[in-house]
Amino acid sequence: MAVVPMSPGFTTTTEALRLREWQLGSGQPTLVMDQFCADDFHLIVDDRADVHVSSKDGRFYLGWFPLGRPGTDSEGWKIAVTGTAKVPGYHLSFDTETPADIVAAAVARVLETSRRL
Repeated sequence: MAVVPMSPGFTTTTEALRLREWQLGSGQPTLVMDQFCADDFHLIVDDRADVHVSSKDGRFYLGWFPLGRPGTDSEGWKIAVTGTAKVPGYHLSFDTETPADIVAAAVARVLETSRRL
């Protein structure tokens, strides 16, 4: 019994697909870290060489885990903002291979949403 392969159902060209090149690789973490100043944030480098940044009020946290956050599956960046009694906070996570400028853009946007009281 012969099996006849099915046709793909459609045809296209690489031009029609509009192929793109995408930025890949972890990049330079200084793009993220350079957004923080000692006046407003604490910076700690621990014994694993992981970097932790927190706002002086304790409501913002950024962790950079170059080798992956312990207990996770390749989590390289963690951003967390603590909520209030009335509004919950939120958190974002990025893989160890997420380009640092993508993380930097997310951090910049989070920082833009904060204001001094």
